[in-house]
Amino acid sequence: MPTWREMHMDTTPEAEAIQFAFYRSAPGWRKLAMMSSLNRSVRTLAMSGLRSRHPNASLEELRYLLAELLYGTEIAEKIRSVVPAAGALGNE
Repeated sequence: MPTWREMHMDTTPEAEAIQFAFYRSAPGWRKLAMMSSLNRSVRTLAMSGLRSRHPNASLEELRYLLAELLYGTEIAEKIRSVVPAAGALGNE
């Protein structure tokens, strides 16, 4: 595994110190908000990649593929077996 410095070679030590000071001083709610935003961004990027790799897939299929990507095949299959199709709920 690469070290922190190897993964962040484009960040100067001075800028890194400022970032770390901000992260340490940020209230808990702000840290949770940043993580929530990061999670949304990752899911959006992952869904975009799935759409480009599977252009003919339905929204339901894309959601399954996303679950498989995020949680693994075993859990995605369990989700698929208990969650009704989005169309059956009138969401499409």
